[in-house]
Amino acid sequence: MAGPGAGGPGGRGGAPLEGSLLQPLDHFDRLERRSLRQRYWISREFWQQPGGPVFLLLGGESGLAPGVLSRGHVVELGRAHGALLAALEHRFYGGSRGPGGDPDLRFLSSQQALADLATFRLHVTSAWGLSPNHTWVCFGGSYAGALAAWARLKFPHLISAAVASSAPIRAQVDFAGYNHVVSAALADPTVGGSPECLRAVAAAFAALDGRLRGRRLAGVARDFSSCRPPREPGDRELLAENVADVFAGAVQYNGYRPADSVAALCRAMTDGHRGSPYRRLVAVNKELRRPKAGGSRRLWLFQTCTEFGFYPSCRDAACPFSRFQTLRAQLSLCADVFGIAPARVRAAVAFTNAFYGAAHPGTHRVLFVNGALDPWHVLSAAGGRGGLLIAGASHCADMAPPRPGDPPALRAARQGTQACVPRTPVSAPTPVPSPRPL
Repeated sequence: MAGPGAGGPGGRGGAPLEGSLLQPLDHFDRLERRSLRQRYWISREFWQQPGGPVFLLLGGESGLAPGVLSRGHVVELGRAHGALLAALEHRFYGGSRGPGGDPDLRFLSSQQALADLATFRLHVTSAWGLSPNHTWVCFGGSYAGALAAWARLKFPHLISAAVASSAPIRAQVDFAGYNHVVSAALADPTVGGSPECLRAVAAAFAALDGRLRGRRLAGVARDFSSCRPPREPGDRELLAENVADVFAGAVQYNGYRPADSVAALCRAMTDGHRGSPYRRLVAVNKELRRPKAGGSRRLWLFQTCTEFGFYPSCRDAACPFSRFQTLRAQLSLCADVFGIAPARVRAAVAFTNAFYGAAHPGTHRVLFVNGALDPWHVLSAAGGRGGLLIAGASHCADMAPPRPGDPPALRAARQGTQACVPRTPVSAPTPVPSPRPL
C-alpha cells in the first residue's frame, strides 16, 4: 500500500490511512513461523513535522474502526499538540485475525499484545523516518488502558508516557467490589439514584431468586425471553447474571445513551404504576437489554480465564442482585468452555499481578484517569499520585468527545490530561522524508 500524500488518504484533511502489519503469531518462540495480519490506522491531519509527537491509541477487547482517529479526546489532544495519530487493533479482535481466519487462543494474551505494540512502534519509526527517540504517548481505555500503562512499564525506551483511562491494572478473581460500586450508585441522588431505587432493585432480584428456587421456571423463561426454562443450575446462574448486567451497564456507562442511565433506570424501578418490583425488573430488562457480540465475548472470556479474573460475584448484603451470581458459577465457564480449572485461573491471576506489579507498577509518566461512578476504578490507580478521580464520571468518560452537558469535573480532567501530555521528543528528530510504502 502506498504511503499517504498531502490531501490524499491519511493526508491533511483526509480520512485516516488504513494499513496492516504482519506480526509473528508468537513473539516469544523464534521457531514459530506463522504470522497474523494486524490492522492499524494513521492520521497526519494535525501532525507538525518533524517534531510533533506520536499519539498511539490502543485497541482492546473489541475491533477498531477509522472513526477512532476522527473524534474523541485523543483526537483533540492530537490537534492541540500537533501529533501524528495512530490506532492499533488488538490481535484477534475485529479484523486482526490469525492464520486461516480462526484465532489460536494460545497466542491471545496481554503479553503478546504488548509485543505487537513494540513491533508496530519500530515499523512506524522506520516507515515514516522518525527518530528512534521520538516522543510516543500511548492512550487506552478499560483493558486497553491497562495495556497503555503496561507499555510504558515494559518499554520505557519506546514509550515516553501513557494515559490510562478506566484501566484495571490489578487482576482479581473475585471482583465483588464491582457490585458494591453499582449498589452505591443506585442509591446516590447526585447521579439520579435513591435509597428507594436500591430497595426496589434488591426486592426485584429477591423475587427473581424466589421464582428460580421455587421452580417457577416456565414463567421466568417467558418473562426474560429465554430460549427454554432454566432448569440446569448453570442456566439459572447465567440468566441472573445477564439480568444484573442491565443494571451494571447503566451505572458503568451512565448517560452514554439517554435511556441508559442511573436516573432513567431508577425512574423505572420506582414507578409503582408498573406493578411489583419484579414486574418492573421484567420491563426494564426488555427495554434496556443489549445484545452481546458472540465472537469477542468468547475471546475476552478466554483472557479473563488465563490472565485477569474480573468475576463480579454477589455474595454479601452490599450486593442488591441475585444470589445465583456466584464466583463458582463464573469460574465454571472457564472449565466448561476452555478446560481451565479454577486453581489454574487463580494461578494465572497471581502471575499477572506479579508480572505487571498489580496496583503499584514500578513506573512513572503514566496518568491514570478514572470516573468515580465507574466500578472498574477500584482496580485502577484512581486519585492520588499519578491519578485523576472524576466525581460523577463513568467508564472512559474522559475519552469521549466533549459535550455541552459535561460536568465541570470532567472538563477539568480533560484539561489536566492535556497539560500532562509531553509535547516534544527527548532529542530533536531527524528530518522527515516522504513516508515509504507501508
